[in-house]
Amino acid sequence: MAELTLKELCSKYDVTRRAVQGYENYGLVQPSSKNKYGHLLYDEAAQKQVARIRLFQDFGFSLKEIQKLQNMSEKKIKAKLEEKSILLEKKKEELLDTLDEIHDYINRL
Repeated sequence: MAELTLKELCSKYDVTRRAVQGYENYGLVQPSSKNKYGHLLYDEAAQKQVARIRLFQDFGFSLKEIQKLQNMSEKKIKAKLEEKSILLEKKKEELLDTLDEIHDYINRL
């Protein structure tokens, strides 16, 4: 996998420059080098890390939480994912209840 510029990285992983800067500020990802034009380049490891960050954000983790996960064993990460799964299941049930209430209200109008 070739190194990507910041612009290419943002396009490939559907993130903004500001998001990548946030990842860098949290120490989650760093550019690997610069090209001859001074543009930041991101190697395969950085690209995989951005993909992982996006995945964990989609799971509902904050950057601060992702930063902590980065230093955990796979066993602890698995436990955190299971905890998140339980919370999301609860949230799903709450949303389904809310949808039922909305539909009931619509039917009464």
